[in-house]
Formats: sequence, structure tokens, C-alpha cells
Amino acid sequence: MMMKHIALVVLAAGWASGQSTSPGSQKPKADQIFFHANIYTEVVDPSLSLGGGKRAEALAVSGEKIMAVGTREEVMKLKGPDTKVVDLGGRFVMPGFNDAHVHLASAGMEKMNVDLVGAKTLDEFRERLLARVETAEPGSWVVGEGWDETLWPVKTVPTRWDLDEVSGGHPIYLDRVDGHIGVANTKALQLASITVASHDPEGGKIDRDEAGTPNGILRETAKTAVTSIIPKPTPEKRRQAIELALADLASHGVTSAQDFSSWENFQTYGALEKDGKLTARISEWLSFDDSVDELNKKRASHPVSDNMLHTGMLKGFMDGSLGSKTAALIEPYNDDPQNSGLPQYEAEKLNAMTRERVLAGYQIGFHAIGDKGVQIALDAFAEAEKAAKEAKVKAVDGGADYRLRVEHAQVTTPQQVMRFKELKVIASMQPGHLLTDMNWAESRLGPKRAEYSYAWQEFLRRGVTLAFGTDYPVEPVSPFLGLYSAITRMSLDGRKTYHPTQKITIEQAIAAYTAGAAFAEFAETQKGKLAPGMLADFIVLDQDITAAQATKLLQTKVLRTVVGGKTVYEAN
Repeated sequence: MMMKHIALVVLAAGWASGQSTSPGSQKPKADQIFFHANIYTEVVDPSLSLGGGKRAEALAVSGEKIMAVGTREEVMKLKGPDTKVVDLGGRFVMPGFNDAHVHLASAGMEKMNVDLVGAKTLDEFRERLLARVETAEPGSWVVGEGWDETLWPVKTVPTRWDLDEVSGGHPIYLDRVDGHIGVANTKALQLASITVASHDPEGGKIDRDEAGTPNGILRETAKTAVTSIIPKPTPEKRRQAIELALADLASHGVTSAQDFSSWENFQTYGALEKDGKLTARISEWLSFDDSVDELNKKRASHPVSDNMLHTGMLKGFMDGSLGSKTAALIEPYNDDPQNSGLPQYEAEKLNAMTRERVLAGYQIGFHAIGDKGVQIALDAFAEAEKAAKEAKVKAVDGGADYRLRVEHAQVTTPQQVMRFKELKVIASMQPGHLLTDMNWAESRLGPKRAEYSYAWQEFLRRGVTLAFGTDYPVEPVSPFLGLYSAITRMSLDGRKTYHPTQKITIEQAIAAYTAGAAFAEFAETQKGKLAPGMLADFIVLDQDITAAQATKLLQTKVLRTVVGGKTVYEAN
């Protein structure tokens, strides 16, 4: 493997961190020095499959930024009487992972609600539910998430009647693992006034039995009737949930998260930051459906210059998910010929809203999983970019690259990939999804469409920026699962491989999880590599993941996570 060693690079005295220089001193002294390490500072060129990256032996930190990287001898020259020196024992060091797509608050609440992730049968699903029902306050709501009927021997979604048998008088609502459909029991449906006479809302569907009676399954916007009446968590419970999710991030080496949660959760992040307990940098997405006036108020409420916490792009939904068969497809589902998914917008309305928000200076990311959803998103982006350029509206960073994003982009056509490149649209993807989806994706899509699904290599080959994430808690937050998936496209048991021509190299995958994700949030001058002046966000691992066998990636242990020079996690 090609490795490039780098000589010492250090910023001049009086640099931006504010580090003082003592009288007569030629250079400022470091607050911390980490040495005896195999430091992977950055990928050389993620667009090429050449392997390797720049390496260093030591790293100096001043304040929250990197002061220098280089050899041990060179970096040690920056040691002062108060410098903390840490011997990393030859361990592998790399930039912290930047998860480009998470739902932190949902992840935390999942740990406090009924956890149905991994339930292998309907019986196990009901056993977990019953365990919570038996301890819940009488008459209180019981909520949970994470069920996935594709894991069950009989791959049929649960119904209200499956829940009623173990409800014990409680209203119950349980989200599927992807969050795009849910199941409610009879009492919850009654409280939400969902009856045989109810109509499907725009962009949603109420599943029914042969007699037309709602069976408890609510798809996309149909969920709102129930979710809107579930009591909101108390501030204390909300904070507890978020702290659990943040701890999960830190223990898996995630130093930055691009998050979509509620405004109440953003305010909780602010309280944690004020208390010095925010352990990951958060770029919080706002709802695309909010009015521009409301968006402006929210954006103005917290300084955009705060590199620990700020508002970011606007998130909108073009469709649902493949697992729930609500992703919008150009042609019907291969295994459901009467169904082409559930588009969420009429094109004219979407295009007008997108244009208005780009002209107001907002970055936009559209959830689009099916190829029709992707097409709708790209069409809206093309019109908005044209309008912005004609009006000479600058992007977030003052340039002309608006960095519009498609979140997921799981099913695409070759022509759409070329249009990503033409419009400079970022493909924000989650390789871990394939580990779950490969069990049924081809049956949903058919072999021809499947060939261009989860097409990481095709995007890179065409020069499209990739930004990787996990969609946590839909998938585990571990970046190592995603790296494994990206470079192998193989099931965890090694028995199934999904269109291996679309796999990428470990260097390309690391770049998408670091530099690519930073670029996707206009933060490439602060994050994504370890260099002087960059934020001191890095992780220490128990193995060199650039040299490890693919299966060994899954066993990687994070030894230390550092955010802004502060250690926020250290393994026992």
C-alpha cells in the first residue's frame, strides 16, 4: 500500500487559536502532543483507486485546533512546561467520522422505548412488547420502533390485532425500522379517529382488510394522525435520550453528526453545549416544509459560526423506503406490480418551494430512495439552481456551488448519475443499508434496476461527491459496518454478494465518511483531515483499517475519541 509521510507543518506564532507566545520564544507551545502513532492524516485522492494516504507520527494540539503534524522529533519541539504528552503506543489515528445522516433524538428514544430491532419472529416482537406493557403506567401510551418483518419466517407486517392481544388496555404505536410505516393497535386508532370511513391523506395510505377496515398499518403521512396525539417526552426524558445517543456516537468514533430531529431536540443540544456536555459537533437540519419566515427565525436563533452546534440544510421527503414499498419508482415494484410507491409532492408545488428556499440562501437535501423520487428531486434542483444563478444568489459559503444533496439515492439510472455530476448534486448515502436490504432489494427491483442500486462506484466514476452516513437508528451507528459494506457488498455471514461491481476501495470509503461528509456540510476547511488549523477531531483505533482484512473491520475497537482536543471517550 502506498503511504506518503509528511514533514512537520506548523502554523506561525500568534495563529488563530489564540495560543500565547512567551517572551523570547520563537514558536507557541502546544497544549497537547499525541505521539508514537500511525496517523492517517488524509486520503491522497479519493477519486482514484491508488490506495494509501498521508501519514505522520505525532500531532500537536492548541486549543481546539491542530497546531502541527509530523515526526515525533519535530512535533516535540513544540512541547512546553505545561504541555500534556500522550503516548498512543503505535496505534492507528485518523480523522473522526462525520456521519452525514442521523436522527439522534430518535436513536436515544429508541433506547428508552420498546426496542424491536432484530426481533426474528412475530412472537418475539410481541414478547418484547408485552414486557413493556406489563411495567407501563395504566392507560399510558406504549411506543417503540425497529421491527422489520423481512427478518421473520412469514414476511407479513403485523396488524392491530397482533398488538391487541398483548395491549393490556394501552394505546400502542410501533414504527418500522425505516420509520416510513408504523402499526397502531385498536385503541390508538380509536383515539386518532381512524375508522372505516377515513380517507387516505395526500402522500400516505391506511392499509385495510378485505372488508375495508383499517388493519393498523399506516404508511408515510397516514402515520401523523396517531403520532400527533402521542404525548411528547418531558424535557428530562428528551435530554436523557440524547445523552444516550451522544455516548453511542463517541464510542464508535463519530465526532460530527448531520442530524434531523425536532426543534425541541435542537434546543436540548443547546442546553448540553452550554453545560459543556455536547460531545459531538451537530449540524441540525430544518424542515423543508417550514415557511421561509419560520426558517429564518430558527436560523437566526443560534450563531451559524458556532462550529459545535448550528442549523444546516433543509430536509424534505420525496418518497418513502424500499422496505415498506413506499419508495417512488418509475416502473412498478417487481414483486408488487400494482404499486409504484408514494411520491410526496406534486412537481409544480415542489419546484416553487425549492426555488424559493434556494433563493433565500438555504442548502437543501431531499430524501429520495426510488428512481422516481430521485428524478423529482433532480428536476427541482435544476430549476432552483438556474433561478439562483440568474439572480446571482450565492451559496452558503459565498460561492456558486449550492451543494444540493440527495439523501439515500438508492435506486438510480445511469442518466440520473450523470445529472448528479452536471448539477453538482451530492450523493449522501448510507452503505450499511445494503447489509439489510440485499436480502430483498432485487426482488423489489428486478435484476436490471438492481444493477444500478446502491451505486457507490458509479457515482465516484462519474465524479460525483459521496458523503457517507448511517441513518442511525435505522442502521447501527458503527461506521465500520458501513466501511465493510462499501468495500465488499457482502452479507455479514459471507454467503451473499450484491452486484460487486459497485464496491469501492477502503480509501474511497474513508474519504466519503470524512472529507466527503465535511464537504457536504460546507465544513471542508475545518474537518475531514488532520492538518494545521483544522479542528482537532480525531480517533484512535486498535488496528490500521486501511490494511485490515474486510471481515476484521467489523471487529475494530475505538480506543479514544477526541473532539476539539478534548477526549470525549476512552475505552476501558
